Amino acid sequence: MGITERLDMLTGDEALARTAELLEIYGVAFSGPPWYEDGHGVADFARRLKTDARRPGFAAVLALRDGVPAGFGTAWPTRSPFPTGRSYDRVRAELGGQAETRLVGALEVDELAVSPHARGHGLAGRILDLLCAGATGCWLLTAPQAHDAIRLYERLGWQRLTGPEAKVVVFTRDG
Repeated sequence: MGITERLDMLTGDEALARTAELLEIYGVAFSGPPWYEDGHGVADFARRLKTDARRPGFAAVLALRDGVPAGFGTAWPTRSPFPTGRSYDRVRAELGGQAETRLVGALEVDELAVSPHARGHGLAGRILDLLCAGATGCWLLTAPQAHDAIRLYERLGWQRLTGPEAKVVVFTRDG
């Protein structure tokens, strides 16, 4: 018998109602290198989620494999002017004016997390495809040390905007 997989598209309220599942995935997905998130990192994500879920256009995808939470993604459209704080300042430092011209209005994929037990089966790509469906453009960022994530995005056809010496790696994809 095969593995059953289900991907649920969630509104902000639905994502908040399933916070426990998202936190479980976040905790295991980011506990290893290069992130080494601990309970404090999970608590920070929980606080961000409460705010992010209220953003205009927020969407999330929750993936279950055999009924077990396996992965998720969150996203929202980047508003004008290009935001400040969080990682936005690092993105602006790397891209300069391109941050405003290329990223404002595009769907910003803020989190993509897949539990170790579900990796290697294309789940991250399916989450991204559903999350970005209908968007005219999408963008995301990752750390330069996240070699597996960088290879994944390149394999999925995302275009890298930042060079090899960048302090943050920014990718875009047309809708």
